[in-house]
Amino acid sequence: MAAEKQGQKIAVEIKSFLSPSKITELYAALGQFIIYRIALQKQEANRTLYLAVPSTVYNEFFILPFIQSVIQTNQLCLLIYNIEQEAIAQWQS
Repeated sequence: MAAEKQGQKIAVEIKSFLSPSKITELYAALGQFIIYRIALQKQEANRTLYLAVPSTVYNEFFILPFIQSVIQTNQLCLLIYNIEQEAIAQWQS
């Protein structure tokens, strides 16, 4: 999904993490994210890619130290969304 955030062009890859194995979901999401980011750099270098994850998954899984190191090492920009409120809870660049 392409959009703008405060005048900045962004793209958002939305993931739900419904599988029982969150690490398998992250593995797939990370691979897609890296490929999409490379494609965006070639086509729209001024657009920032965000990985959107539910706040429940973020609070239970993405806060783990190992997962935080994966996020930092791969320079993931996160958009954390609240499913019940249908709203963005947090942006992490």
